Amino acid sequence: MASLALSFTSKKEDESGLSSYYNNKTTIIQEARVFNESPISPRKCRALLTRIVYLLYVGETFGTQEATTLFFGTTKLFQHKDSALRQAVYLAIKELATTSEDVIMVTSSIMKDMQPNSEVIYRPNAIRALCRIIDPSMAQGVERFFKAAIVDRNPSISTAALVSAYHLFPNAKDVVKRWVNEVQEAVSAKQSSSFFGSGGGGGGYLGFGGSSQPSGPQSIQSTSNIAQYHALGLLYLIRKQDRMAITKMIQQLGGGKSGAGTTLKNPMALCMLIRYAAKVMEEDPNVQKQMLDLLEGWLRHKSDMVNLEAARVICEMKNVTSQQLTKAIAVLQLFLSSPKPVLKFAATRTLAALALSHPTSVATCNVDLESLIADPNRSVATYAITTLLKTGNEASVDRLIKQITGFMAEISDEFKVIIVDAIRSLCLKFPAKHVSMLGFLSGVLRDEGGYDFKRAVVEAMFDMIKFISDCKEQALSHLCEFIEDCEFTKLSVRILHLLGIEGPKSPQPAKYIRFIYNRVVLENATVRAAAVGSLAKFGINASDSSLQKSIHVLLSRCLDDVDDEVRDRAAMYLRVFNQKRLADIYIKEESVFSLAALEAKLVAYAKDPTAAEKPFDVSTVPKISRAQAAQEAARPSTLDMIGVPAPKKTQEAPAAPSAAEKQSAYAQQLADISQFSSYGPVLNSSANPVQLTENETEYQITCVKHIFSNHIVFQFNVSNTLPDTVLEQVSVIMQPTSEESGLVEDFIIPLTSLTSSNSPDIVYVSFTRTEPDQYAMASFQCTLKFISKELDPSTGQPEEEGYEDEYQLEEVELSAGGDYIIPSYVTFGAEWDRLRSGPSATETFALSAMDSLKAACDSIIEVLNMEPLGGTESPSSTSVHTLQLSGIVTGGGGKVLVRCRMTYSRGQGVTLELGVRAEKQEACDLVVAAVGG
Repeated sequence: MASLALSFTSKKEDESGLSSYYNNKTTIIQEARVFNESPISPRKCRALLTRIVYLLYVGETFGTQEATTLFFGTTKLFQHKDSALRQAVYLAIKELATTSEDVIMVTSSIMKDMQPNSEVIYRPNAIRALCRIIDPSMAQGVERFFKAAIVDRNPSISTAALVSAYHLFPNAKDVVKRWVNEVQEAVSAKQSSSFFGSGGGGGGYLGFGGSSQPSGPQSIQSTSNIAQYHALGLLYLIRKQDRMAITKMIQQLGGGKSGAGTTLKNPMALCMLIRYAAKVMEEDPNVQKQMLDLLEGWLRHKSDMVNLEAARVICEMKNVTSQQLTKAIAVLQLFLSSPKPVLKFAATRTLAALALSHPTSVATCNVDLESLIADPNRSVATYAITTLLKTGNEASVDRLIKQITGFMAEISDEFKVIIVDAIRSLCLKFPAKHVSMLGFLSGVLRDEGGYDFKRAVVEAMFDMIKFISDCKEQALSHLCEFIEDCEFTKLSVRILHLLGIEGPKSPQPAKYIRFIYNRVVLENATVRAAAVGSLAKFGINASDSSLQKSIHVLLSRCLDDVDDEVRDRAAMYLRVFNQKRLADIYIKEESVFSLAALEAKLVAYAKDPTAAEKPFDVSTVPKISRAQAAQEAARPSTLDMIGVPAPKKTQEAPAAPSAAEKQSAYAQQLADISQFSSYGPVLNSSANPVQLTENETEYQITCVKHIFSNHIVFQFNVSNTLPDTVLEQVSVIMQPTSEESGLVEDFIIPLTSLTSSNSPDIVYVSFTRTEPDQYAMASFQCTLKFISKELDPSTGQPEEEGYEDEYQLEEVELSAGGDYIIPSYVTFGAEWDRLRSGPSATETFALSAMDSLKAACDSIIEVLNMEPLGGTESPSSTSVHTLQLSGIVTGGGGKVLVRCRMTYSRGQGVTLELGVRAEKQEACDLVVAAVGG
């Protein structure tokens, strides 16, 4: 009854607000005098420490003076022998240490509990607390304690030391690296002793509510080998920079093809080892065969967790074949009939992802997947039906969509998006079934849902409008109905923009006017402005003169709008209605300037000391389509230096910077280097760094080329992956393979020192263009030169003596298209006709090595580095194709357009007719030379 009364009292206190007073920071600080009482009351102190930790947990902050007072008050409790109180003390000082001052003074008290002869229950807590308190410079002084704890037979002590080493590693790398032998031993050791030993308290892990007296020996034995999981993670962290050591570690711990000989007994440790194997395969494809043998062995492991992780990694391998997937898919198929929901969920999710690239291989599981459509777990059912949509045939589409409709209201928006994306890809796969799929999309568009879900449905309809002409009218009608009640401004604006493009082309454009004008009357200012722009497109592009008059009347009414943006747009469009030239520029024009590129060139122009002598040349700024401009505007701004190699992608990696953003970042990066201040603005930089070394080598070098009006600068991004070696006086020696390269070396900006911690870093090599009007094309043999010195493990400083060394790199080429041409969007038909009377060239080439039109298109785009503007039919489905490209030649070369007419014959490859039109003859010659070379 007492406990029942207590529970009611607590609930009553919570309701009346007394609980907030009880856990008030001021009240707790006042009650901290309990720490100074004599004798100490373990029960009162534990309760107060619990309240302190609770406040920190919920986000309360203590001032420096408050935290210091509580911290040193807490440390006075070390004199009491109560084990549960001691654990609470350690937890509190560990949390308060980040805010308090002079916390190092308590180090000696903590280290007493770290001694091997102290109570076993104290040692793990003491290790964790000491890790938070000591200064990185003191790590060497406690090294022997950590080494002994890492190899301790008690798993609680070992795991505490290993996890603490994780926290110490960022600030004391050199010290932690010396523990590698002990960590290796912890990985291999089998720990089966009691978890707390003979001195554990009876109050659970923290012991807040346990007895104040130590209990007898624990009977629970640890068989999880959890220390292996922590030790493996720390071992990888220590050896992370040495790719060969990581590969060797995986092979040694993997246990061979069968996986039976592995020393790792903990399933989580094996899962982590599998993820390391996946990283190694991604970085070095040469070891894929060895890693695949290990993964297939783990498919037969007794742990379901290990089986799933191995199957997932195999399914996500690059360039994996159907034969290599057979065993992994068989394991996943077994899990589809498992009674455990988590196994079914993991298996269906993995198969759903694999179905995007290997639908035929996944189709063998379709019978099992169909039985999961009615699964009570809707997450499993969602992935099952999504996979069926990707692998099924055309005859099953109607049946699957009917089944989906039944449970769409029962699942979250996250899974609704997954299903809509599957329908989106199915629309393009089976266009004949567009009626049922469009009906499904229009139905879910009327359902309740968040922005991400509604955006996915709208994007799916956009794709249907773009690629399936038969459903365009119906899809536009559904979108018109949707914006009547749309609560998301962004979606309304996008739909209005699409209506302005597609509506005037429809047989009855007038039927969309009412929906658009309703937005002018009923919506917010942003949507009203978009509606005005859409109406203007109808007035300019519609062939019906009466419709133009109606649009003129509607826009005139918008001149009285309360928002200045709406009024200004309406006034501008009314002004250009009767002037074709202005209408073509402001309404019909589909391209706009890339804002990132425009900003970079304006900044460079403003910094150019000769800028006052010449006007800004806007023709050198590349253009992009309005759709690309919308994406660019949504992307976060990036002016950070991006010249160094990018880190490996993670699952939540940020969006990669666009080409224009890269150009802007490079321009700012070069402007900060005094040696290049007289070069003027950079005209172009390589779109992607060129890899000059293999992935598994100890030095990683990439090259970026920067084109100036009279100079060319080569930027070498150099990475040192050897953790115990420092490179000094690092430079790159470039030797042209031809004497008539048209380039003369100016100088090299070397690196004074390069370690694995400060790499990658940059070496610059500058050349002068002897004939700036010519587009120099040359190849360079490159050699990395440096002085190699070993690092002293005790001090971390390089040794005095080193040795000169050099490393041969891949050749660097200056190419015609990739380095001198900038992609730029234009309306191809109008621009092609405009350049009819200008310089032109036509050549025919036989591309015998190309086995398809798609491969030929990809190769031409890569060689010329120009903006693809579409063409005729898709190159993957026909033997005849026309590819249209547009670009700007740097250094005043002007615009250049390319029309590639291609035919494919089996056995003979691709025949290419290359047509070029440009503003200058040099641009035509450059394009022909690029393809012919």
